[in-house]
Amino acid sequence: MLQRIQTIYLLLSAGVSAGLIFVFHLWKTKEGVTVFAANEAVFISLFLGSALLSLIAVFMYKKRKSQFMLGRLNIILNFILLGFFVYQSLNLSGETYVSEKGIGMLLPIVSIVFLALANKAIKKDEDLVKSVDRLR
Repeated sequence: MLQRIQTIYLLLSAGVSAGLIFVFHLWKTKEGVTVFAANEAVFISLFLGSALLSLIAVFMYKKRKSQFMLGRLNIILNFILLGFFVYQSLNLSGETYVSEKGIGMLLPIVSIVFLALANKAIKKDEDLVKSVDRLR
């Protein structure tokens, strides 16, 4: 059902993935240019893909196993995105490209936390339904 707590968590995850990427910058270059996720095609596509998976999972409330699977897939997608950010910030030597890291690099971690909470609530609902089916 749509009034479950996992719906709120999934919507928060979608909001972080789709909305906050335009607010918080990823890094500033040595020249002082602020780089947002919307400036990089790979980052914007991964963030919007994560938001889309979260929104699809919201409306799959009748199929809890599929909803749980989409949550796990979304967590993996956010880990890939986080890996790109770590690679981008650590692989470059010194101050050549990334001068100041922004809070936008932490957005996948926030999204992962909301997705993990949503998966926990989905699992709790699935266990409740299984226990009720055992009593019949």
